[in-house]
Amino acid sequence: MTAPHRAVPCLAAVLCAASLTLGMPSAAQDASPSPQLDLALNAVTPTEAGGCRLSFVIRNDLGAAIEKLVAEAVLFDAEGQVATLTLFDFGTLPAGRPRVRQFDLAGQTCESIGQVLINGIGTCEGAGIAPGACLDALRLSTQTTIEVTG
Repeated sequence: MTAPHRAVPCLAAVLCAASLTLGMPSAAQDASPSPQLDLALNAVTPTEAGGCRLSFVIRNDLGAAIEKLVAEAVLFDAEGQVATLTLFDFGTLPAGRPRVRQFDLAGQTCESIGQVLINGIGTCEGAGIAPGACLDALRLSTQTTIEVTG
């Protein structure tokens, strides 16, 4: 008498497979990805002048090109004290494509940087990009020992 109980899950599996085959959207397909602006600190390198070069990989998945992106950043030293407040001008960022941007910090050794705080987005301009979209979509990460927060 267990055969009728097995038919129900089997029927459900057949219907699900048929809906995928026929192009009917499933619940997972209905959820469109949320807009993202991924910003990753990829590398830190000492400069010849005794400073530090921060290399970021940024990917604009907002659905439209960014004509100008400027972020306000705060650098903290290894003890957690504010060391520098600066602006990072990421320039233009095409939609859906990664870009690398480097910033040289004169007089700041890489070893002395403990954390980078993206304090805000000063400028986020582009056709079809709403005010606040860059900050709302910002996703931060690091591939270094320096913490990146926002």
